Amino acid sequence: MEVTRILGIEGTAWAASAAVYDDTTERLFVESDAYQPASGGIHPREAAEHMRSAIPEVIETALDQAEGPIDAVAFSRGPGLGPCLRIVGTAARSLAGTLDVPLVGVNHMVAHLEIGRHRSGFDSPICLNASGANAHVLGFRNGRYRVLGETMDTGVGNAIDKFTRHVGWSHPGGPKVEQAAMEGSYIDLPYVVKGMDFSFSGIMSAAKDAYDEGVPVEDVSDALQETIFAMLTEVAERALSLTGRNELVLGGGVGQNKRLREMLQEMADQRGARFFAPEPELLRDNAGMIAVLGATMYEAGDTIPIADSGIDADFRPDQVPVTWRSETIPERGDRTGSLEGAEAVVEIAGETVRKRRRPKSYRHPTLDERLRRDRTVQEVRLTHEARTLGVPTPIVRDVDLAETTITFERVGERDLRDALSPDRARAVGSHLAKIHAGGFVHGDPTVRNVRVREGDPETVLIDFGLGYYTDDVEDYAMDLHVFEQSLAGTADDPESLATAAERGYAAVGDSAVIDRLREIEGRGRYQ
Repeated sequence: MEVTRILGIEGTAWAASAAVYDDTTERLFVESDAYQPASGGIHPREAAEHMRSAIPEVIETALDQAEGPIDAVAFSRGPGLGPCLRIVGTAARSLAGTLDVPLVGVNHMVAHLEIGRHRSGFDSPICLNASGANAHVLGFRNGRYRVLGETMDTGVGNAIDKFTRHVGWSHPGGPKVEQAAMEGSYIDLPYVVKGMDFSFSGIMSAAKDAYDEGVPVEDVSDALQETIFAMLTEVAERALSLTGRNELVLGGGVGQNKRLREMLQEMADQRGARFFAPEPELLRDNAGMIAVLGATMYEAGDTIPIADSGIDADFRPDQVPVTWRSETIPERGDRTGSLEGAEAVVEIAGETVRKRRRPKSYRHPTLDERLRRDRTVQEVRLTHEARTLGVPTPIVRDVDLAETTITFERVGERDLRDALSPDRARAVGSHLAKIHAGGFVHGDPTVRNVRVREGDPETVLIDFGLGYYTDDVEDYAMDLHVFEQSLAGTADDPESLATAAERGYAAVGDSAVIDRLREIEGRGRYQ
């Protein structure tokens, strides 16, 4: 069998790395030289200087290990630090020209996902990317990796590094927090999950304040891990529930943290899902993943002319046409009997639905108890309040806070996810506008939290547990954004459905919310 041999080059930020991959023998050699700042975080100028001196050496070492001629050169086009990316791009173009072989431009974040899919053998997994400058959840749909959830401010690794710099620890801070947490005890910190998205800025500020007030750094470190990683795990579980997938892979350097991997494994086991994390050297930034995905793209004919091979520092994963995969959509069942959702077990008996928020063993018990109780109270309150505003919701029959259980009337026959139409999307947009006018958000308006009945255009909003009161246009726009993200991850024609939702919103809501939604979409977070 003919061997395809790819040289991969990585240099998005701190790691100058080169690799050679043989796709037939699965032999992968990786050589890396990491930039280590003397103090503080990554300095772009210093990182570029390191990249300039280290890239030729790691490439030479990798080529020395090649057991035959190179068929193509793959390189990381972005996202990343522009000065570093330009050095890597120049090196890749020069090598491809010298060797007279094709050039493959790889998205760094898609490579994190694909190395997990490749190593695990999973068919169509959800991917949680948790790295320094990035944090998002991806799922494949209609020829692209769709962003199902992402951070609203900064990457998870950068967030942790902000705390460690505050206490005087050198870069990288993640391993130091992991070590300190082993001797710590949990304290409460803000927990911010908004639908499929998450935010770290409030946690970082609270962690710094706690340290400044004399809380032992070990306790703050433990709380940081327990809180941040529980947020990531919860959103990953929501993505599995939303899409009906049962496979999860982890990518990114923060994935080297043992506690994060434990949480994700425990969550997956509880759901009957499969979880895989690549070996640590393939989780952190490395050229191995660039070479492996480069080989796949090369076999699919996905190469680029040298003249069109410019870097893109803001190269989002959902901008990449995935030419090397075919669509696999899992079968989905209707909500009948006993069902395991992302947050609760739902039991349907006749015309009633009993929803119980079961303990999540991956979360710290104190945090878990607080979240389950608070969300149960909020769900009851906002479900009733939405009804008073003219939004269809189920009637609450009974509440048991001790068991964090709510009994509702049964509504609809299926989730909107399985019966999408422009009219129904428009109705959801109108419902969201009404509750926003009432001063609160749904918090998790995905297509799994809307119920419909066959032949009936009415849409019923359920599961207000992540809702909250607010008068902030940003929060209203994020609510609409969450709904549109869920369309992108589940619908065959998400663009037309999103347009319908926005028209429904604009008919009764504030146009400033739509304007802010456009701004959110254009920010290019997670770079």
